[in-house]
Amino acid sequence: MCLILFSYDKHPRYKLIFAANRDEFYDRPTRPAQFWNGSPDLLAGKDLKGGGTWMGITRTGRIAAITNFREPENTTENAPSRGFLVRDFLETDYSPEDYLNKINKIGGLYNGFNLIVGTPDGLFYYSNRQNNILKIPPGNHGLSNHLINTDWPKVKKGTQRLAQTISKDYLPDTETLFSILQDQYQPPDHLLPNTGVAIEWERILSPLFITSSTYGTRSSTILLWDRNGNIEFTERTFIPRQGNIVKNETRKFRFHELPR
Repeated sequence: MCLILFSYDKHPRYKLIFAANRDEFYDRPTRPAQFWNGSPDLLAGKDLKGGGTWMGITRTGRIAAITNFREPENTTENAPSRGFLVRDFLETDYSPEDYLNKINKIGGLYNGFNLIVGTPDGLFYYSNRQNNILKIPPGNHGLSNHLINTDWPKVKKGTQRLAQTISKDYLPDTETLFSILQDQYQPPDHLLPNTGVAIEWERILSPLFITSSTYGTRSSTILLWDRNGNIEFTERTFIPRQGNIVKNETRKFRFHELPR
């Protein structure tokens, strides 16, 4: 993922409302969300090049998602795929804290990342560019390609719009949440972060929904997890066509959290 907006333990009906965009090069092979062969309780898309995933959840309520930390001057070409960090948590039974303590010992092997992992008992955050495990407090949060809740325009705008939407709706509408993720407004240059890429790329990467000739938002995901253990996972994929991005397919999964 390159943008994650979420409300944790704040809404009266939902313990977690999660809205996220995955941004990637258009030619990187990808499998849409589905339950995995060999791991039938794991629901996620799959990066067919690296073998991992950017976000997923299991029937027992294990959830994980990752974003890259943008720092082009500090990137190792042959570093291991960060998508395995998500997959590994979802396929094991480590507690979130134990898992992140394990990752903290080997985090330097990976290019920069932000990792969110959790179970029904709690949600946690770790970045190998901060080396600090944070138990995420109740509230509305945003994460892009810097540390959690960094005041980037897209994070600030997305978090505010999410908060406004869920404060008005006891039953948040999935299409309304998708509309937040599809915002293509480009902030003025003086508000853009300086992450080490050319200003042209800072502009391209600044909207919530990214488009360009080679790179952009490949999919959006909405997760609604209510306080009775009902989980609704909706993924919408996009494809570039003649310079425009069009919807490809929407997949919806509903299931009840299983006992662990």
